[in-house]
Order: sequence, then C-alpha cells, then structure tokens
Amino acid sequence: MSGNSWCALLDGQAAVTRELVGGKAKSIADMQALGLPVPPAFVITTRACLAYLETGAFPAGLEAEVDSCLRWLEGVIGRTFGHGDKRLLLSVRSGSAISMPGMMDTVLNLGIDDQGEAALAAETGMADFARDTHRRFVELYSAIVLKQPLDLDAAKAPSQWRDELASLGAALPETPRQQLMAAIQAVFDSWNTRRAKRYRQHNNIPDDLGTAVTVQAMIFGNLDERSGTGVLFSRNPLTGENLPYGEYLPRAQGEDVVSGKFTPLPLDAMLDREPEAHAALLKASALLERTHGDVQDIEFTVQTGQLYLLQSRSAKRAPQAAIRFAVDMVDEGRIDPATALSRVSAEQAVAVLLPRLAGAGDAELIAQGEGACPGAASGILVGDPDEAERRAAVGADVILVRKTTSPDDVHGMIAARGVVTEQGGSTSHAAVVSRALGRPCVVGTGAGLTDRLGQYVTIDGERGAVFAGALPTEIPNESADPYLSRLLELLPDEIRAAVQPLDADGADLALDVDTVMVDGSIEDIASAVSGHEAVRGRSLGNPEVVRGARKGGASRFFSTPLLPAMLTLMEEAAP
Repeated sequence: MSGNSWCALLDGQAAVTRELVGGKAKSIADMQALGLPVPPAFVITTRACLAYLETGAFPAGLEAEVDSCLRWLEGVIGRTFGHGDKRLLLSVRSGSAISMPGMMDTVLNLGIDDQGEAALAAETGMADFARDTHRRFVELYSAIVLKQPLDLDAAKAPSQWRDELASLGAALPETPRQQLMAAIQAVFDSWNTRRAKRYRQHNNIPDDLGTAVTVQAMIFGNLDERSGTGVLFSRNPLTGENLPYGEYLPRAQGEDVVSGKFTPLPLDAMLDREPEAHAALLKASALLERTHGDVQDIEFTVQTGQLYLLQSRSAKRAPQAAIRFAVDMVDEGRIDPATALSRVSAEQAVAVLLPRLAGAGDAELIAQGEGACPGAASGILVGDPDEAERRAAVGADVILVRKTTSPDDVHGMIAARGVVTEQGGSTSHAAVVSRALGRPCVVGTGAGLTDRLGQYVTIDGERGAVFAGALPTEIPNESADPYLSRLLELLPDEIRAAVQPLDADGADLALDVDTVMVDGSIEDIASAVSGHEAVRGRSLGNPEVVRGARKGGASRFFSTPLLPAMLTLMEEAAP
C-alpha cells in the first residue's frame, strides 16, 4: 500500500505490519502466506482510525478507497455487494495491534436486505437459512451500530423488524454501502468505549494505538447440517496440557460461541461430524504454532464440510497454563529461556501461588458448570457489574454472576474475585476475559445462581463448582511444583542471586518492608527503602511492592515466595 493510503488489500502479496493493520488482519495475511484456507478480505488501517478519532469524520479519500477495495473483493470471490443474484455479505470486525478480546465491536452478514434474502434463498434453496441470516444481521447491526439491542421474532417479516426498530427511534440505513460505512464508524468509535478504556487501563495498553477494521467475505457456519463454527487452542489454555482444546457449535456463526448464549460442544463433536475438516484444522493448528512459536487461539468456520480459518493469535491463557506453556516449549526446543520468561508475568506467578481449594468436604454444592479459569475465590454473589465495582472499592470480596457476560461487564469482572455465568462454554466472552485477567471462572452452570444474589459462596475455577459459604484453601509450594520449580531454574543467575528466601543468611539485616506496609502504603515504599540495599518481607510477593523497593534503590530481596519478585526484576531489566 502507498504511504497515503487508508486501506490495504489482504491478498497474500503485500507486506503489512501489526501496528498498521491490527492483529486480526495481520493474522489473515500470515495464514494466506502459509497457504491456509482464509476468506478474502481487506483492512482499513489504524492510521485511518486515529485520523477519524482526531476529527470526528472520515479522512478524505477513505470512502473512495473502500469502494475500490469492495470491487476487488467482488472480483476475487465472484459475488456482488448490495445487488445481483449472488450476494457478497461481509463481516466487519475490529482489530488493534494488541489483542483486546471481546472489547470492541463486530458486525456480521452485512449486505443483506429483502432482495438479498430472496437471492440467497434462491441460490441455496434454503429460505430458512436466508431468513436466519437476515435476522442475525438486523439484531447485531441494531445492537452495535444503532445502539438498540433487539431480540427479533424469527417468524415475523423483515418489514416488521424494521418497524420495531423505527418504534425505538432508530432505522437501518437504506443501502448496504451506507450500512457498511456506518459499521466502520461504529468500530472506530468502539476504541473509546468505557469497556475498552477500562481494559486498556488494566492491561497497560496505550490509548493511542487505534483499531483497524477488517472487512472480510462471510462464510456461513449456519448454512446446513454440515456447517458450524468454533474455536481451537493448539494447547489447553486452562491447564497448559499439550493437547488441542476447543469447542464446536454446529449450524451456527461465531458470535453464537463468543456471546455465551449457546453452550458449544466439545471439539470431538466436530471429529464425529466432519472428520476431514477436523483433520485439516489440527494440521493447520500445528503449523501455526510452529510458525509463531507460541500457543495459538484459532477461530474457524466450516461451510458444507469445507474448513475456513478466520483468525489466529497468541492464546490468552490461565496463569498456570502460561507457566506450563513456557516450560514445555523450552524443553521441546521451540523457544529459548529468555522468550519463555518474557511470556510469564509476575502477576501470573502471583495468581498461581494464590490459595486453591483444599477440599469441599460436606459443603453444599449449589451449582456445577465448566471450569474456565483455575483458582478458588470466595465472596458475595453480585449480579450487576457496577455494584461489583462499588462493593470491591470499599473492600468487599465479590463474585460476579451473570447469565452471560458482555464487553460492558468488564469493569465488574476486573473488580470481582471471580466470575460465574449461567450460560456459555470455555471459549465464551466470560472465559476468555477471565483468563486474561487471571480471575477464577465457572461457566455454564444453568439457571439459578442469579436467584441467590447476596449469598456468600466459594467458586472452584478448575472443577467448575460453586459451593455455599467460605471454604478452606491451600497455597501451592513453588519448590515442590514441577513447573514452578523448572521456571525458577530458567531464571538468569543474577536474578536468582538477587532474590533469596526469607530464611536465607543476611535476611535479618535487611529492611523489613512489611512494617512499612503496616504503617503506610505501596506509595511510601520507595522513600522508606532509600539508602537500603537489601529488603525483606512477605509483601515482596506483591510485584508493586518490589517495583517500589527497586525504585528506592534496593538490589537484594529476601522473599517467600520467590517467583513474583524474580519475574518483577526480570521485567524491570527488560529493554
């Protein structure tokens, strides 16, 4: 693409950067280069997004470039957008340089109208499929672009759906092209939603990156009984086990899986239904993991037995999985120790070393679902994310329980000790975001928990269980755990020398930062440590305390456990 362009074709020819086209479009380009089956697409760049956010209007020339890219896409796929007997329908998806799963907006099936529905029904001989696709578009477009969520009656005519929208003071733009430009604007605007800002703040992602918009030809997982959609992880993102892990939802589209409104089947269901597509998926997964040197999260769709890959990215992982991935991939010769250590944060080490359920005993099991992120947490069941944030701010331990979560719930998920949903599977929004946040999570418990608001419970994110009351927990031993101890071995000698156990020689002469924390706060650490080379204390298990002590000039640390402090020093030393 030229230096003045706002768009880029994803044709497998031009080199693109993640910073310019976002992770989603970059993954499409990379998969195309590997010869994998990917629906054709083009991308509107982050540069266009930033120009729009600065002025509130599309930059000059953007719309003409979109039209040119549409003509290219029509030629590649042999379909026409907005007219004709063979309609081109589009997915319009956000994609920033740094993955923000579920935080921004997506519109599917764009380009269908009454005439398009009739053309799709005539082409496929499936009037029910065409109507279902039309309904899906109107529902998603209404929610994302028009900000009017609807639950449409599939038995009604599209004209009645539009009347329902009109009664709410909203209306679909008249032409598919107008709908496309409004959808692009909505994706740009989603960069600055409350949920996206809160997610970036929590994960230290800069606000000035912007999002690209990937416009891709639709593949229909809801077409027939040999179609479906799913998510595959090249290794288990909960436990770290080196086995493919995923879910498959027959006759569905990707939004059905991510939303959590439907509980998918295990990936083996795809093997039973479409063995050839399943084999092709596993082969592609192995190739992508080998190429990128990291565990992959792959979105895919099957249309009448044919596999299509939509996206591949480094997988969000539960903290204990992050440690096992790092250790195993070093031992397999796939990555070096420095790379492995860069993939485990100090906060993930803290999460792994948090208490786990010691045993349920005769505790009352009040709900059983699927474990989506390991760990144990106790707290009051709260059903509203705003309430969860308010209660946590005054020191309460809360468990956020929702029928399903959406991106609008992320502030409550951050505030909660753990998350539970009554619907959804282990690749739903709740599961993916909880793993990114390191929160214990249970999904798919069935109805009932939202009727228990205010009750104190304990959740087990490994076994997918919810118990009444507070249950006893135990703390993992980092020297006895094979993956934690192996990770310690991978650390450089100078880091291992700088952090010693609390009972090591010389610890009694170090400044006790625990006493500082009793009388002050983390903000007081740097000034309190000034002039002291060595510090000690259990509070050094908190990475923020280590950072404060390091800022104050400390270079030797006596701490139990060791890993959080060691990994914090590694991060501080990174260029």
